[in-house]
Amino acid sequence: MQADLLIENARQVVTSRGGANPLIKDDLGRIEIIENGAVAVGGGRILAVGTTAEVRAKVTVTPATRRMDAAGQIALPGLVDAHTHLVFAGSRENELDLKLKGVPYLEILAQGGGILSTVRATRAADREELVGIGRKYARQMLAQGTTTAEVKSGYGLTVADELKQLEAVRDLASQSALDLVPTFMGAHAFPPEYKNDPEKFVDLLVTEMIPAVARQGLAEYCDVFCEKGVFSVEQSRRILQAGLAAGLKPKIHAEEIECLGGAELASELGAASADHLLMISDAGIRKMADAGVVAVLLPATTFYLREDHYAPARKMIEAGVPVALASDFNPGSCPNNNLQFVMTVACLYLRMTPAEVINAVTINAAHAVGRADRVGSLEEGKQADIVLFDAPSYQYLPYRLGSNLVTTVIKQGKVVVEN
Repeated sequence: MQADLLIENARQVVTSRGGANPLIKDDLGRIEIIENGAVAVGGGRILAVGTTAEVRAKVTVTPATRRMDAAGQIALPGLVDAHTHLVFAGSRENELDLKLKGVPYLEILAQGGGILSTVRATRAADREELVGIGRKYARQMLAQGTTTAEVKSGYGLTVADELKQLEAVRDLASQSALDLVPTFMGAHAFPPEYKNDPEKFVDLLVTEMIPAVARQGLAEYCDVFCEKGVFSVEQSRRILQAGLAAGLKPKIHAEEIECLGGAELASELGAASADHLLMISDAGIRKMADAGVVAVLLPATTFYLREDHYAPARKMIEAGVPVALASDFNPGSCPNNNLQFVMTVACLYLRMTPAEVINAVTINAAHAVGRADRVGSLEEGKQADIVLFDAPSYQYLPYRLGSNLVTTVIKQGKVVVEN
């Protein structure tokens, strides 16, 4: 096997090897570490992983092979962000002052702020503008080690604007090294024009939006915000079933503020994931464990909102729920797109171990977005998505609060970030 790229002499290579199913229970906290490790790449795929001596013996190195000395660094799979709202227009930094003064969210909403502010800005932007804004955020995410990200719509809330947002995601994917997984989330909020007739908006989602998205092949998943004051369990079931009928796999925002039974609905429908889950019940945890639904936890959102109650990660892990972590990057409740920060918050407030958080942002996150067969671990045959960090050990990543430790990002065998 002839190597195009050989990364050698890494202090640690962390493989996050998994299997056909996401890691659960004690396996989530088990991590394979190869000291003085190496990874060989050819044709955009991983050819060999092991100690430097083992890998050198397996592959052919020619004058054309790029050799990268990773001494003093650690190598991980490219990070996978399983929940983002990456493509949107506008920003809401003005709301920070209001929040600090104690102004309730509903009052901010009444003043024209909140999610409807982002909806107005996104509706006003054309597709090219959305792509340009998204490109900037995608570059930031790559520089921080994220190589695959799920991206939701949900700031258009009309047929034309939801399609425009998903078209922007498609265009951005063709222009960026970041792999994007598109999710339709027209059921993100009720637009003001339907506030007095929410069922009519549900009808629009089911009869027009979902068929149009599916017809144009713009999304892989259908998501819904199942929460008090937004979409009820029955409305969510109807929307997700319509998505399933159109070929869109279900995801769900559930139990963030109140426990309505969204976790049970996710389990009933075989959803790829249920996300947030701060208020999940013991019954919901059992159902998700039985169904194998991935819990995508978003602790940076809880941190930014200054909530005093985080998702019960330890209880979920002990019950056998597959746990992943994601940023929830969005302009309102979590303007953070750095998974390294998410890892720190997960250790400090979800009480997850460094090994668990690394597996949760790599192989388990890949399972949550249907990409575990190609990304999320360093294994022979997989896509060569590799990140080098300036760190003495994997534990150093969540320990080093708020720092970007990335030195090199390799996407499909090509160096796309080099610091």
